[in-house]
Amino acid sequence: MSLKEKYQKEIIPALKDKFNYSNGFLVPKIKKVVINVGFGRRVKDKDYIDNIEKTLIKITGQKPVFTKAKKSISSFKVREGMIIGIMVTLRGERMYNFLEKLVNVSFPRVRDFRGISEKSVDKQGNLTIGFKENTAFPEVKVDDINNIHGLEVIVDSSAKNKEEGLELFRMFGFPFKKEENNKK
Repeated sequence: MSLKEKYQKEIIPALKDKFNYSNGFLVPKIKKVVINVGFGRRVKDKDYIDNIEKTLIKITGQKPVFTKAKKSISSFKVREGMIIGIMVTLRGERMYNFLEKLVNVSFPRVRDFRGISEKSVDKQGNLTIGFKENTAFPEVKVDDINNIHGLEVIVDSSAKNKEEGLELFRMFGFPFKKEENNKK
């Protein structure tokens, strides 16, 4: 069963019961997934940028878009309009395929992975996950890449608050840590 079928057949009825929604359209859903990589110090390194672009194309199956600086910051040597990152937005079928691969393949491949912190879900119910290495994705062969880089995955949901978002992601199978309330 694909994630989309699971959402329609299992998750919508379960969330409807849990949060007492009168209508199926009120149930939160995942709207889009954004994969983002910032270039940092290597803004001028053309080979590094090409490598990141090829990696994102392999991971998502979609051509990425370059992001530009909105304003100049002299201490970082960034000028307005300068290309500082690259991103891909996934929606629809590709989004569900990527999420399925993320949950079932990529998370188990991350070194010392013990689950996603619940703090990764913001007040609007969106999830942000940072990967230190792009090697967690099965399409990226360790032998073929010159540079290992990090990337950020943002899962945008229509949840109204953190509780709804957390429950939605748990039902999709995202592995969250068991948060301990032992603060010293």
